[in-house]
Amino acid sequence: MMQKSTGRVLVIGAGLGGLSAAISLASEGFQVDLVEKNAHLGGKLNLLENDGFSFDLGPSILTMPHIFESLFSRAGRRMADYLTIEAVTPHWRNFFEDGTVFDLLPERFAMERELRRVFPGDVKGFFRFLEYAADITARVEEGYLSEGLDSLGAVVRHYGVWQSLTGFDMFRSMDQSVRRYVKDPRLVDTLNYFIKYVGSSPYEAPGLMNLLPHIQFAYGLWYVKGGMYNLARGLAQLAAELGVTVHPETEIVRLEANGSRIQQAVTAAGQTFRADIVVSNMEVIPALKRLLNTTDAELKPLEKFAPSCSGLVMHLGVDRQYPGLAHHNFFHSQDARRHFDTVFQRRALSDDPTLYVVAPCKTDPAQAPNGCEVIKVLPHIPPLDPASPLTRDDYMAFRERVLDKLERMGLTDLRRHIVTEETWTPVDIEQRYYSHQGSIYGVVTDRRKNLGFKIPCQNPRYRNLYFVGGSTNPGGGMPMVTLSGQLVRDRILRDGCYNPGR
Repeated sequence: MMQKSTGRVLVIGAGLGGLSAAISLASEGFQVDLVEKNAHLGGKLNLLENDGFSFDLGPSILTMPHIFESLFSRAGRRMADYLTIEAVTPHWRNFFEDGTVFDLLPERFAMERELRRVFPGDVKGFFRFLEYAADITARVEEGYLSEGLDSLGAVVRHYGVWQSLTGFDMFRSMDQSVRRYVKDPRLVDTLNYFIKYVGSSPYEAPGLMNLLPHIQFAYGLWYVKGGMYNLARGLAQLAAELGVTVHPETEIVRLEANGSRIQQAVTAAGQTFRADIVVSNMEVIPALKRLLNTTDAELKPLEKFAPSCSGLVMHLGVDRQYPGLAHHNFFHSQDARRHFDTVFQRRALSDDPTLYVVAPCKTDPAQAPNGCEVIKVLPHIPPLDPASPLTRDDYMAFRERVLDKLERMGLTDLRRHIVTEETWTPVDIEQRYYSHQGSIYGVVTDRRKNLGFKIPCQNPRYRNLYFVGGSTNPGGGMPMVTLSGQLVRDRILRDGCYNPGR
């Protein structure tokens, strides 16, 4: 492969954003050191094997596979030689307290039949909604995603004032726009809960985020054969083949600058890394605090980029199977508005949360012993609040409410069948990944706070410091953080900042 650059890059953090940046830059000929404080690569895409059960500790859904494929194809490889993905059907199953159960299905005919069975008055409205969502997605992909636009000014320059104001449904909430097309509260709640991909509230997020249902229906919902962590393994193999030097269990604790450029990074053990370019996969605000000793006063302009929600992440190995579950399931709150307001406005633990439940053995039985099942439960909860911290007892009391709800809604005697469990609180998430206040998805999407924008990828003070991951544009979720690494490559190539003389 012809080398296009001889610059040296340091990537801090080997989450999907960091791996993507390392691969993307190495594909262009950069010399890349990838430094990760944990023993594994993949960041929140993590793995636990216990008592014959295999738990994917992080993301459970893969969408937009073409974004991952582009990492391999630009490097002259085929993703299929590194990992196998398979479509999941149904996309997910919805459970409601009134006994309603219905599926989201990828085929239009099957989806229409399911809607006629449960929501006969909303069939036309549902497909009109998907047309509206497709229109928004096309605009977003054409500029915001393809060009890496990361500020309102950049959007206006690209699209023009009129389309920027009218073409993205920025001023209605996601919920308000859903209700323009469908009326049944259960279907409204289902479409609203696509906001799970970015850990925000449909009552605060802009209507723009209704692109999420279209993305799922258009690009499919996928599982990585053998477990989602095989995606991290495949990317790690690609990085190694491209010459990326990986330093696991190596923590960067300080960045040292000379004027407007970062000169070197220092590890906890005193080792130094010099680089022409530094890319941080640590979330922006924790990185500024931990690595550059940025003061609270200096961080004040970033207050609008508040952390997304966190979660109580329960990984359960059970000694029976629940045939009523699909691979992906949602057990909806009886009062969704109250649930979201509790989490995002009151910053409290919901009395009746909506629960995301993953049962990967429906697609991959080898993830558990014969006759057993893996069940992952993820209710969204507030990020850590240093001024009013919740206790471990608070989280464990919430766990009991979650199990009560699941047992009431069909997972009979779930407690009695748990044979192994790994449960993480926001404290665990923050300590493991240095995420901002234990957030899972980076920056919250809120039309009043930030119009849905995240923090720009290039640091305004240090011209050779860039950021990737869920706290930067284009945002949270596996495809977007992976895309962020590719967009940073494009920005670096345009900037030419790897040449200190420029």
